[in-house]
Amino acid sequence: MEENKERIPTEREISLCPCKSQLNYGICCRPFHFGQEKPKTAEQLMRSRYSAYFFRKVDYLVETTHPDTRAPSLREELQKTIYQANWSFLTILGKTRGGELDKTGKVEFVAEYFVNGEPFELHECSRFKRYKGVWKYLDDKG
Repeated sequence: MEENKERIPTEREISLCPCKSQLNYGICCRPFHFGQEKPKTAEQLMRSRYSAYFFRKVDYLVETTHPDTRAPSLREELQKTIYQANWSFLTILGKTRGGELDKTGKVEFVAEYFVNGEPFELHECSRFKRYKGVWKYLDDKG
């Protein structure tokens, strides 16, 4: 049992990131999840949020939602629902702006997931906006 506790974090660090960047989690989304770095682009934030859903990181999802659109009940809602879906695949379809020098951006994606063993897809065009210089998820109205 102790061996398992030590092995899982190590394996997670060297495993491919769930965001499908083809990078290891330890150098892709993990630094964002643990506050060591901030995403430089809207796409990096979008990918890190997908990985946060995958790993069920409620605090990160709340923190990276823009204050203008963050519902007061967001944390509570996520805590109730975060374990219902098992995220399985992410495909980025396109992006508009959202670069290192931009203030806004959009990322269109399809995220595949399962609920009670049944497959579903979420197709979204997310909008992102900087808040105090840091990328935040604004909404899905892109």
